[in-house]
Amino acid sequence: METKISGVIITFNEEENIERCIQSLQEVCDEILVVDSFSTDSTPEIVTRLGARLIQNKWTGFLNQKNFAQAQAANHMVLQLDADEELSEALKSSILEVKKNLNQDGYSFNRFTKFLGKWIKHSGWYPDTKLRLYDRRKGKWSGLDPHPEVLMKDGRISHIQGDLLHHSFKTASEFIQQSANYAFQSAHAMYALNKPFNWSKVLVSPIFRFIKDFVVRGGIRDGFEGLLICVANGYYTFLKYMYLRQLYKGKQI
Repeated sequence: METKISGVIITFNEEENIERCIQSLQEVCDEILVVDSFSTDSTPEIVTRLGARLIQNKWTGFLNQKNFAQAQAANHMVLQLDADEELSEALKSSILEVKKNLNQDGYSFNRFTKFLGKWIKHSGWYPDTKLRLYDRRKGKWSGLDPHPEVLMKDGRISHIQGDLLHHSFKTASEFIQQSANYAFQSAHAMYALNKPFNWSKVLVSPIFRFIKDFVVRGGIRDGFEGLLICVANGYYTFLKYMYLRQLYKGKQI
């Protein structure tokens, strides 16, 4: 008997992206569930119009929201995407094969990101392997906000072909602002877990991150977009530890 899959998405003000995401899931999922954080745009209306199940839940962070969302799914196998992602045709084919012959607890695949209108092939952004199709009885979101990942408990995992297409930032200013926002969230998550502050992290880590992404991971081959990504990655790393320092000193950030 064919395995049933629940497509799961979390949203907040995603009217520009959510229709594309839901439509990419319709061919492979037996249920599409959207957990929305009380959007103020037309996201809920679009979700309902497309026949997906909508649940409203207060936002308490990426980690909590993603775990809440998978717990609401009707099926044990879940395929969890962000609203700005969609399945490529090759990935759809791979998932349909999985449905016919489920023999693992989780399946990973690569994510391919479009940034400022260009598909990024290096810079540490590709191949960007993600575990997003998994048995929710064995998989749970873990780690630090804003970048938690699925952690499997005693699960067998295979990698399948096809890319998860990620439609990211359209402007450089939006990307830089988001990097600063994510650094702020990361610092608070580290502080909550009593992660230590170390000056060496501030002084060395941003430079190391830039060199690693731009040189070792080939960001230079992505042109201007690659340079911007790698500089912003170093900037994010610097801000994260500086924010953490301010938190330990009891100062406002």
